[in-house]
Amino acid sequence: MHESYVSSVFDWNLEEFKESCPSLQLISFSNKSFLYKQGEKCANVFLIKDGIVKLSHITMQGNELTYALLTGGDVIGCLDVCNTNQGMQESVEALTKADCYRIECNDFKRLMARQASFSSAILTSIYIHKQKIERKLIATLTQPVKQRVITMLLELAQLFGTRCVHGFSLEIFLTQQELADLVGASRSVVSTVMNNYRELGILDYTREQICINDSALTSIEFSSVP
Repeated sequence: MHESYVSSVFDWNLEEFKESCPSLQLISFSNKSFLYKQGEKCANVFLIKDGIVKLSHITMQGNELTYALLTGGDVIGCLDVCNTNQGMQESVEALTKADCYRIECNDFKRLMARQASFSSAILTSIYIHKQKIERKLIATLTQPVKQRVITMLLELAQLFGTRCVHGFSLEIFLTQQELADLVGASRSVVSTVMNNYRELGILDYTREQICINDSALTSIEFSSVP
């Protein structure tokens, strides 16, 4: 996967990168701590080494919207060196313990210019992330909620799940509101879909985890779910 490749390139060249980037530090963030918050100024780039972080945005009405989950190899923070004085548009919160390389924005820019392999890995990572956003937008406009929910759960299982007796158990806890934000639907509709899938034996969930039955998923017809 691109995430592990980006992290590997960085780890392999870490000592050399430190010489080029005096600001480079490995920072550990505890569960539920923030890398930065919406509205704060940020002059750093964060490359996630491992762990899971949540991107969210507070609307003008005061509602928090979760719109992405990122993991090892993804890059966040101030990528625009011309706008380091502007407030960030999102909050970034660790959902697990997360280790991140923090680099001052100008150092990151110089590193990209000097290190072709690293620059290529980062651009590939950003491109794949862009593709995910485009697929999500197309799905929101063209697919029913029930299909968007199961597609998102499968994606999360591949990224963050561990094998269990039923299939996959997600290592992270998501509220139904966070899942609804990720699929672009209301919480009440997602709740109904989740209950239907539980009745069909596709998944089970508690307040702490979601367990996905992969054998059931291979045979289920989405049209059979009301």
